[in-house]
Amino acid sequence: MKFLFDLFPIILFFIAFKLADIYTATIVAMVATIGQILWVYYRHRKIDAMQWVSLVLIVVFGSLTIFLHDKTFIQLKPTALYWLFSGTLLISAQFFQKNWIQVLMGKQITLKAHSQQSAWQKLNYAWSLFFFLMGALNLYVAFEYSEDAWVNFKLFGSTGLLIVFIILQGVWLSKHMEQVSE
Repeated sequence: MKFLFDLFPIILFFIAFKLADIYTATIVAMVATIGQILWVYYRHRKIDAMQWVSLVLIVVFGSLTIFLHDKTFIQLKPTALYWLFSGTLLISAQFFQKNWIQVLMGKQITLKAHSQQSAWQKLNYAWSLFFFLMGALNLYVAFEYSEDAWVNFKLFGSTGLLIVFIILQGVWLSKHMEQVSE
């Protein structure tokens, strides 16, 4: 359910684009993201750092798109977000010995003791590489294909690739997980 809730602004962006244009869709995405943040705060009294980053990026890139009447900015926003995630994962692991994937998933998943550290490290690097490649792919689609194709990719392509990556991650992780005894 959280996954669908996180997709809410993108889905509304897609619908608004199909009914109007990229500028209307950008405004709708900005309003939806602000509404989403307010709802999360109302329900939980806490906003995740990732949600704050996403809000700041949509407001900044969305505002530039609207005020300069240039769709390039909203097309760059996913790449900025992906590359920020990629860089954060890589830099925090390399220079601060902080594995954010382990922090986020470590409470739900127990890995085998003998491979635990290397598995978390590989997973962190895999997510960093995935986000880097997604950012590059977004740029490629945004600037080599039509605006309509980019909007379709933003909802269906990006989401589909994320789901495939998560499934592959699950298959790979299953080889490193402790077996639960009953």
